[in-house]
Amino acid sequence: MRSVRVVARLDIKGANLIKGIQLEGLRIVGDPNEFARSYYQSGIDELLYIDSVASLYGRNNLYDIVSKTTEDLFVPVTVGGGIRTIDDIARLLKAGADKVAINTAGIISPELITEAVRIFGSQCIVISVVAKRTKRGAWEAYVEGGRERTGLDAVAWAKRAVDLGAGEILLTSVDNEGGLNGYDIHLVQEVASNCSVPVIASGGAGGLRDISQVIEQGHANAVAIASLLHYKKSTVSEIKAYLLKVGVCVRPVVTESY
Repeated sequence: MRSVRVVARLDIKGANLIKGIQLEGLRIVGDPNEFARSYYQSGIDELLYIDSVASLYGRNNLYDIVSKTTEDLFVPVTVGGGIRTIDDIARLLKAGADKVAINTAGIISPELITEAVRIFGSQCIVISVVAKRTKRGAWEAYVEGGRERTGLDAVAWAKRAVDLGAGEILLTSVDNEGGLNGYDIHLVQEVASNCSVPVIASGGAGGLRDISQVIEQGHANAVAIASLLHYKKSTVSEIKAYLLKVGVCVRPVVTESY
């Protein structure tokens, strides 16, 4: 049985770790490197950095943060936000990232996905699908940090991105993000059932049951968690212990001296 990954999501603005609700009303939480180190020492499986304002400036500013993180934290790192070109991807991978998450540029230029997969391999290319529920009960894909509509069906776009070669889907629910009321399980379920690659569910974890539900009912392969960890409502160890208790396979936390 394959282990479900527990991922710490760190949204970044400038040099600060920030958090908002529905990707808006951003407030400073602290130093991202300190939080990353704490999660690493607690047994996190992966770190996910998202430059929350990159689309406003047309560039990703996480190179220095990623370089610092990967100097002595030996855990997979995914970076997203403002990634527009093959050069952007190459620079982030050179800085120490293991994977990059592409949203806006992939929708504008789908050939970027194909080219990136050809050069770097599908295992490096994650498609970030930022979805918002429509009045008709479907989901629309959003770009520019969740601020701009695309008119594209989010589930259909996720499937197309996989057909183009993407190796993973990072799926964020705008409606549930930061609300601490649980993931959009139906959204995750729809994408997971239509895509042949792992799906990381993001947006809404407010308690341990929320996490197990999106895995068991939504069939998520990984869970991205922010507020629950940042505000110390739970710990990586508690999350993993709970998941093991309810029968979800996760990598055990190995206690070491630091």
